[in-house]
Amino acid sequence: MQLVMAVIQPTKLHAVRDALENIGVHRITVCDAQGYGRQKGQTATYRGVEYKVNMLRKVALEIWVNDDFLERTLETISNVARTGSEGTIGDGKIFVLPTAEAISIEDDVRGPGAV
Repeated sequence: MQLVMAVIQPTKLHAVRDALENIGVHRITVCDAQGYGRQKGQTATYRGVEYKVNMLRKVALEIWVNDDFLERTLETISNVARTGSEGTIGDGKIFVLPTAEAISIEDDVRGPGAV
């Protein structure tokens, strides 16, 4: 079992969710997030006054998958969350972490069956 953590643009959330559902990944956790990396924020104007927004809105996805779903999950997120044909700065990141155990609270199923 693996934990896939993806930080993506909020505008890509629905497309990524639909694409994951099409490949058989039906359970995800979605969290609003703020952060910055190479983008270094943005400049905005409010009532004629320019100001800098350092923290940009992102969406963080947490997806636990069994090992046989890992590669297709990574490919799907990477392909769908990318903007343009080659991607741009700020498209996001994907992290993969091993998961030692999963337990379904509902019925105490353990291991891959709980995912």
